[in-house]
Amino acid sequence: MAMTADGKIATANRALSSFGSPRDHEHLLTLRATADAVMSGARTVNLNKINLGPGPEKFRRARLRNGLAEFNLRIIVSGRGALNPHAEIFQHRFEPLKRGRGRESAAPSCGADDSQVANSPIIILTTQRAATAQLKKLRALADEVKVCGKTEINFRAALRWLRAHRGVKRLLCEGGAELNAALFRAGLVDELHLTICPHIFGGRAAPTIAEGRGFAKLANAARLQLKSARRVGAEMFLVFARA
Repeated sequence: MAMTADGKIATANRALSSFGSPRDHEHLLTLRATADAVMSGARTVNLNKINLGPGPEKFRRARLRNGLAEFNLRIIVSGRGALNPHAEIFQHRFEPLKRGRGRESAAPSCGADDSQVANSPIIILTTQRAATAQLKKLRALADEVKVCGKTEINFRAALRWLRAHRGVKRLLCEGGAELNAALFRAGLVDELHLTICPHIFGGRAAPTIAEGRGFAKLANAARLQLKSARRVGAEMFLVFARA
């Protein structure tokens, strides 16, 4: 996550949610190259032009060096299944590899960025709150839809399913704030990469990295320990681990 010096990840009206430097974006893609899957919440996907793919070829090569598949899984979380079918991520759908001369090649794609995501399947995690008609729409958008709870996502069960059925051992979550908070509450966050950027947004309604219900008592709060801190230009790159 990237946040301002006053702890905000977007402006109060959520019109501005990307404010990190090119170096921060590079860091994000480097992290993606270490994970089997990249996950984001419905609001983040609906409001931002993101595809959650591995990025340019050098990052795909890094994935292969790390012993991972060249293309990561893309996971979207939506308790109600409320996803915009015209969101950027759905414009870059999974295309099975086809054999080229002596190597596997992706099927031809229609967009400039498709080569970065053409072989990254989309999985949607949702709950029983998503109506039957909505589930049908979601299945037309994604490669797989998994119901993981009655009214809220059961993240422990979801991650067990992802490991057993999709081989996901390391997952990178890129927000938003309510999804982050749910993972912290479930005790599933092992590491937090946090970039502090030289901006002040202010605003009581501006989101922080973890929203939702929060922790009522200090004793119940998620506890972290600082692993590393480094300054690059005007930004600070921090890594925290579960205490």
